[in-house]
Amino acid sequence: MGNSLQEQLLKAGLVSEHRLKETRTDKRKSVKQPGGRAAAADDPARRAAEEARAEKARKDRELNRRQQEEAQQRARENDIRQLIHAHRVVREGGDLAYNFTDGTALKRLYVNRDQHARLVDGRLALVRQDTFYELVPVEIAVRLREWDASLVLVHNKPAPPPAADDPYAEFQVPDDLMW
Repeated sequence: MGNSLQEQLLKAGLVSEHRLKETRTDKRKSVKQPGGRAAAADDPARRAAEEARAEKARKDRELNRRQQEEAQQRARENDIRQLIHAHRVVREGGDLAYNFTDGTALKRLYVNRDQHARLVDGRLALVRQDTFYELVPVEIAVRLREWDASLVLVHNKPAPPPAADDPYAEFQVPDDLMW
């Protein structure tokens, strides 16, 4: 009758010697802790600390996500600046005023005759870079429109050929008409 349940299970071969030692060690550790294992799980201070740790981890993840988004936005803006700067058309010696709107403001940009004709034909586009305006080829304007459509201010579409039955086909609007 002096045999404990653990020793009886060991003799019956239902548990191993290793598992018996682990159980004794766990039991000894739980007795040494104040209140045992049941009290440790219900401790309100421990629960509050776990909740605070979880809240801090959530806030850290959110802050990290925001910082990554800001870094991506800065990188995209830098790419846009480099693209515009690398493909801009130089506007030296412009004597013709080209009028356009930027939001609700009416703006004027001086270009030469060739650039004016290319803007009207739709072979050049006018884009905003920070506070400046630049002329770029249409291919670049299309790429910029994919990233941010508000950057492309003027992108004229080539005029379709006049219809065969159009009675006003012979009366074309002159290219040098200024508004």
